[in-house]
Amino acid sequence: MENTFIVNIIHRPEMVPEYAEKVTGHGQAEDIGRKALLTESLDIFKFQQETAHKNGLKTTIQMTYASLFNEEAVSLAKEHHEKYGDEIALSLLGLPCTEFREKYKTKDFCIWMFSMEDKKNIVDDVFGKFHDIFGFYPVSTGSYYMDAELTNYIKEKYPSVKCAVATCWEEGPKAYHTCNNSWYTLFDGGPWNPWIPSKQNTHAPAANEAEDSGIVAIPHLSRDLLACYDGNGSNFGTHPQNVLRGMIYDSKTWEYPYLYNLIDQYRHLAKFNNGYSYNMMFVGPGWLNKMGRWEAPYELLKKSYEDGMKYYGDLKKEGKCIDMTMAEFADFYRENKTYEEPECALWKDILYGSDKQIFWYCDPYMRAQINMDQGGAIVDLRPYAAKLNWPVGIGTPHVQDASYPFLIQEKYRAGYFTHYAGEGTVRSAKISYKGEEVDLCLCRTKATFSQEGSTRILTLDPVDIEFYNLTVKLQTKIYFEEGSSKIRHERTILEMSNPDAEVEINEYMVACYGTTEYPEDMTGITLTAKNASESKSLTYEYKCREEDLASADEVSAVIPAIETKAAMGASGSDATGYFKEGYAFSPMFTLGYTKTLKDKEVFSTWLSLEKAN
Repeated sequence: MENTFIVNIIHRPEMVPEYAEKVTGHGQAEDIGRKALLTESLDIFKFQQETAHKNGLKTTIQMTYASLFNEEAVSLAKEHHEKYGDEIALSLLGLPCTEFREKYKTKDFCIWMFSMEDKKNIVDDVFGKFHDIFGFYPVSTGSYYMDAELTNYIKEKYPSVKCAVATCWEEGPKAYHTCNNSWYTLFDGGPWNPWIPSKQNTHAPAANEAEDSGIVAIPHLSRDLLACYDGNGSNFGTHPQNVLRGMIYDSKTWEYPYLYNLIDQYRHLAKFNNGYSYNMMFVGPGWLNKMGRWEAPYELLKKSYEDGMKYYGDLKKEGKCIDMTMAEFADFYRENKTYEEPECALWKDILYGSDKQIFWYCDPYMRAQINMDQGGAIVDLRPYAAKLNWPVGIGTPHVQDASYPFLIQEKYRAGYFTHYAGEGTVRSAKISYKGEEVDLCLCRTKATFSQEGSTRILTLDPVDIEFYNLTVKLQTKIYFEEGSSKIRHERTILEMSNPDAEVEINEYMVACYGTTEYPEDMTGITLTAKNASESKSLTYEYKCREEDLASADEVSAVIPAIETKAAMGASGSDATGYFKEGYAFSPMFTLGYTKTLKDKEVFSTWLSLEKAN
């Protein structure tokens, strides 16, 4: 793939926008079948379609359940399919309408939150109605999130489906809090770019054909991979309303360079992904209504959409962008990607213009974030290797929380910077000399990306570590070997102000598990250190115990609650492995290695993840 930038433009004729539900009455009794609301929604859909077509872009029309009862919406979809090559698809969003309410006696509208029995009934209902009207079954579908059981049922019953919108990147507690704790959609921990979901868990990519759910998944919106992680994702995405909601525009000129910079940074990801990059614009009509739902004037809402479409259209005219329908993209993805090929993103801050730089890595075994502001520390880690079965919806242990659990998450478990006691989750290293200690989390740096064969390499700029009477220049390289489920850190002492000095390095990982800020029960986690002749082990009981073992081959933690084993290993035979248990006020565990280093010496450690049954 030679710099292939693909865009999916997805529109849905959402006759009763979920965002409009609360403002349909304006003092009158709620009536979601009210004609004025339906007419306006259809007019917005027409405007969106016209704007895309005017710029030479084809779309995927995701028909909603409500729109299947509207003759004009159906007629438009058929006409645009014939005239522009738009794909007629089926969305599992937009369920609310009079017919749905009367049949299912509920105001629920998020398909993944229903009981499995209801999910099946709704899917059969919606797919059947679609077939009655169009004479065929759709080849793509979607929602904000689609759990594995739902996806597996759809693929088995309606095998024509090959593509689905299946998650909303980092729509978790951060977004929940900025929505007044009223937006119960929690699905942190998934990929930010297209992937093939496993049959076991939608968020965890399939490692092979046996795990393949049969669809290609795409995210709901292309998010800012830094701003969205640090703050509320609903403000930072290639949906113009996100940018307006985040107030990221000039209030006098109504210009929003950030939107174009965000699209361009996604284009730039081709550099890290064998020439391929992707973007999507998925917008329901609710945000463009004139009924006062949004903080921006309608004229600005309209202009932002026209400008966004023009930007994609101009890129297409210049040969820099290919517009595809969802099904076309699924075919492209299958032809050009392998199961174990990772998604990589070396991302910089384009919102505030700071020097902050992060790296995201995602494959069938893990999702990891490396933060160069913290010396190349791992600050987010999801163990996809476990392919954790995590049923979602009414009647399951997780009615709303569809997030994939973390081992490390600096926003929900503090990271390096914590209060007077305890530790946050992070994977970093400490350098010690004569009683002084410096954590690399305090050493800001930058990284460059390279690829050797199937190994992706982050090379960090060297950092100077200053002790009272010694300066150490140290360089870090981080290796991601495709298909290995390992992250390898290589530390090299490039120079010391005293060439005869010795320093101690402590490579460590502080971790736990969870999906929110709240602690989970750590009881039952097993911590182990072993070498060829000896093994030390304990079961977590919050007793603050620790053990070390010379020449350890491996230190590990087995976490039954998320069926995960996390292990560390080290190069050479002279490193000491250790583990620490943690306590109630700081319910973490620590794995690590210590070793003495001299000038010009190199120390390698690796972190590996696997499923623990």
